[in-house]
Amino acid sequence: MIKVAETMSEETKPTTYELEMALANARQTMSLLRSQAQARAVDPVYLDNRLAALENMLVQFAATHEASEEQRHLAALYEVSRVIGSSLDLQTVLDQVMDAIIQLTEAERGFLMLLNDDGKLQVRVARNFDQETLESSEFSVSRTITRQVVNSGEPVVTTNAQTDPRYAGQASIIAHALRSIMASPLRARGNIIGVVYVDNRIRTGIFSEKNLEVLEAFAAQAAVAIENARLYGEKDQALTDRVEELTMLQWIDRQLNETLDTAHAMQITLEWSARLCDAQSGSLGMCDPEMEKVNLVARWGEADEFTDQESLTLKHPLIGQVFETQEAALEMTPPGVEPARTVLCVPIRRENNAIGVVTLVARRADAFDEDAQALVSRLADRAAIAIENGRLYDAVQAANKAKSEFVSLVAHELKVPMTSIRGYADLLAVVGQINDQQKNFIETIKNNVQRMTVLVSDLSDISRIESGQLKVDLAGIELDTVITEAVDGVMAQIETRGHQYIENRAPNLPLVQGDRSRVIQVLVNLLSNAYKYTPDGGTITLSTELNKDYVRISVRDTGVGMTPEQIAQLGTKFWRADNEHVNNQPGTGLGLAITQNLVTLMGGTFEVESTPGEGSTFSVALPVQPPAE
Repeated sequence: MIKVAETMSEETKPTTYELEMALANARQTMSLLRSQAQARAVDPVYLDNRLAALENMLVQFAATHEASEEQRHLAALYEVSRVIGSSLDLQTVLDQVMDAIIQLTEAERGFLMLLNDDGKLQVRVARNFDQETLESSEFSVSRTITRQVVNSGEPVVTTNAQTDPRYAGQASIIAHALRSIMASPLRARGNIIGVVYVDNRIRTGIFSEKNLEVLEAFAAQAAVAIENARLYGEKDQALTDRVEELTMLQWIDRQLNETLDTAHAMQITLEWSARLCDAQSGSLGMCDPEMEKVNLVARWGEADEFTDQESLTLKHPLIGQVFETQEAALEMTPPGVEPARTVLCVPIRRENNAIGVVTLVARRADAFDEDAQALVSRLADRAAIAIENGRLYDAVQAANKAKSEFVSLVAHELKVPMTSIRGYADLLAVVGQINDQQKNFIETIKNNVQRMTVLVSDLSDISRIESGQLKVDLAGIELDTVITEAVDGVMAQIETRGHQYIENRAPNLPLVQGDRSRVIQVLVNLLSNAYKYTPDGGTITLSTELNKDYVRISVRDTGVGMTPEQIAQLGTKFWRADNEHVNNQPGTGLGLAITQNLVTLMGGTFEVESTPGEGSTFSVALPVQPPAE
């Protein structure tokens, strides 16, 4: 008998045509031998040669089949490797890996298990031959084999676990009637991250060492794909978490900055800190270094020693540590001590100094990890700006209130002596004879008292405007009579300066809604500006017109005019244009500020048009009184 080599090189492998011819010759040989056997005329030498030829042909067929099977596995391995590399979604990759393994090994079921943070195997995918996901009740695998693979790092194959001495006595093998089993470790970056496990509970002898080699080769590629997907998922999740945190902080910033109310900012900071860290209670306190204590100004959640008090001493170990180190401090209940409790104190820093502290209390021992502490610190830093702005705003408001009260007091107190001065100036001409020079002196006194009266009145109005106490009594008023009264009050000054006064009043104007005395005050202010800031011999024109639901009153002059920058400054208290003619005129810089506020309070509008060297036009539009219901 001719001995045929068990392996064949690429050069000696028969072609498909040669195999077909060998099969035809074999069929002829078998037919001839059958005929000789029936005639009892078999030649032993001929028989031996024919059988040797048949054996050689079978070896060729086996080698060709083995090569074809290996090529099939390689092709399948390449295809599934390409597929699992097409996605970075972890669950998608896990499903693809499991389906590919079942396809390659022709197993009945397959399980892919990954090690969790506790070092225990957790089933992440369970699929059957039809690529269907198995229910958790069907998760019947050999824990002995999976642990062996993880611990040893070596793959395992058994053709029949029921009779395999390594596993036959194991409870899981017996309970689940497991037979053909194959498992391989998943190894990435030198570390085992899980196990691939396939089995067949009905048939024995399904898997061979060749199958195990294919599984191991594929598991190496699959582990890389799984690890890449997992790392991508972790980075993607971390990025998502960061974006969510930034979005949340942006929303909190808007809440903090939508008001300058310090108490509101403190309460928002405390509540968000407690909710985001899953705390049961919390407090926020502001430092009083002189008294060596922290005054609690905001509280949230359940009662606790850090929320029930009005203040906390800086000598408290946890509070003192925060203000000494300017960093967060953590206090945890020792293990085994009940009830479990964790306290976190985070400083509210402003310009590298702690101005307050956020204290959170959780009824568990594992609360407030590093991420939670960092998040509360970021919230506290943002809150510090809002709190400080609120405190500064409160200080400014208090200063404004004190100023307004002072101005109001001074204005009130000046009225009595001014009235007295004016009265005695009038009496001087009654009690005795006075000469012309004395008359001039008396007139100067009376004029200055009048100027002081106007100034005091303006100061009083500004004070009431700033404090929100200026009121107007709205009613229907006849504009013609109001205009006449206002013009009469300033006509003497207009004539003294040699100005020409012109009126263009629209006929039959309806009643307008306003406060009669305040409308007169507005018109007097506009006419006073016109005659004062127009060089002598100019023209002042007052016009009225009906424009839908408003009556517009305009005062135009041919005075010095203003630039756009100067117009933008109108209404600023005590501001006057930098102009020689303007500086030579008496005034406080309050008239237009008062005028604009009065017009707004009466529901009207105020407009200015001006050209330097040509003059200005000031317009007030007052609403027409609505018809009576």
